[in-house]
Formats: sequence, C-alpha cells, structure tokens
Amino acid sequence: MQQPIAILDSGVGGLTVAKEVMRQLPREKIIYFGDTARTPYGPRPSQEVVQFTREIVDYLIQFRPKMIIIACNTATAVALEDIRSRVNIPVIGVINPGARAAIKRTQTGCIGVIGTEGTVRSGAYEQALKELSPSVRVISEACPLFVPLVERGNFRSSETYETIRRSIGHLSLYPMDCLILGCTHYPFLTEAIAEVVGSRIELISSADETARDISTILHDKGQLSRGEVLPVHQFFSSGDPIMFKAIAQQWLGEQIELTPVVWQVPTIG
Repeated sequence: MQQPIAILDSGVGGLTVAKEVMRQLPREKIIYFGDTARTPYGPRPSQEVVQFTREIVDYLIQFRPKMIIIACNTATAVALEDIRSRVNIPVIGVINPGARAAIKRTQTGCIGVIGTEGTVRSGAYEQALKELSPSVRVISEACPLFVPLVERGNFRSSETYETIRRSIGHLSLYPMDCLILGCTHYPFLTEAIAEVVGSRIELISSADETARDISTILHDKGQLSRGEVLPVHQFFSSGDPIMFKAIAQQWLGEQIELTPVVWQVPTIG
C-alpha cells in the first residue's frame, strides 16, 4: 500500500494529472518523470515514442510502483498496450478518461479534440468516443505549437493568444459544446484557449477523471495508502531542471507546499 504511483510524461504536461492525484489522493506517494530533454513527442514516429516510453518505465520500475500512469496522450495512443504487456502492475492512460468525461457532458453530440500531431493522427480519441457513443460527431485538430509554449512557461503572452487563435479560432464555427484538451500540456493554456473558443464550449481535461480511475483501481485492489505520515514525492526531469522546477512549483502551488518534494535529474536513454 505504501508503494508509489509512477506518472510519466513527455515533459511538464503530466503535472496536470499529478496535481489532481495529489488533491484527490493526498496520502499517495508520486514518482513523476518528465522527459523534457526529448519533448515534444507529438511529431515523432510512433516507434520512437514507444521506445522512449519503455526507457522511462524501465527507469521507474526500480521504485517498485504499484501503478503506472502514462500521462502523455501521444504515448497513451501508441504505447499503452506495449507497456501493459511488459509489466505486471496496472497501467492506465489519459485518453479513455477524457473521452468518458466529454460524453457525460455533451448536449449537442458534437465534441472537439485538440492534441499533438501524433495523438490526432492515431485517431485514438475518435475511437474512444465512438465506442461510448457511436453517433457522436468528432472534430479533431492538431496543435503542434502548443507544447513548446508550455515547456517555455509561456502561458499568457500575446504570442500565446495569437498562436491559439490561429490554430483553433475556427472551431467556434462548429456546433460543438465540449472541447477535449487532448494533451496534458494544454490545461496550462486553459485561460487563453477559453478566451479564443468562447464560453459556449466547455473545456475537458482528463486529469480529474484519470485520478478517479486511479482511486477506483487502488480501492478495488486494496492498495490505497492509509499511513498518517505525508508522502515525499519525487520529481525527475531529463532536461533543464531549473525551468521544470519553476513550472512545477507554479502549477502545483499549495499541493507541494503541503507535501515534501524531492527534485532530481536522472540519466536515461
């Protein structure tokens, strides 16, 4: 029960999932790996993303996690089943939780999905949505310029707003009422995205639903942590640790003020 939950991402995006896990499951220890040296994953060939994901999982296994969360949509789309076949602990991704959340909330039956080139190319969200509701209409748009903005900590500048407007401003022409942020980096841009698409369209992040999945699985397996001592989380960054730590501290805010955190730079790949 005291084993950690391992969360991996191509960079800082998975912090959106980590924050929600820390909020919903405050007694759970988190081992987080952000592959900031090799981000973004979206434009990369699928096999390269699979290889990177394997390398990170091989690194994280030394900490004996009780569960692995692939908090990167691109890696979820192309590497989830591969990783599940390689380890004997639960491995969950962020696509199905995000799809479920959107299906619950849509009234028009038209749902937008924005993501990396790799995620959109895979068709994973459209498949997940149509499995839940065959009649749903899905409008997908790749936004390759968003992840570099987030990795630089550029969340609200005039450049950010203009990039978002040029990338997805046209989506307001569709009758969609939900827009899935199909990359865990994108919640960092929520304010700017909401301003561009308008209040009629609800933004859906998979983080909340993913944390609920984690809670359900651990409860069913009798593995929820019940200790009285607060866990010490560990955050690993394969690239610039200064930028990673600054973004993490800004995003996680009070969550890491309440809980001890260790920052480390691993050697991988």
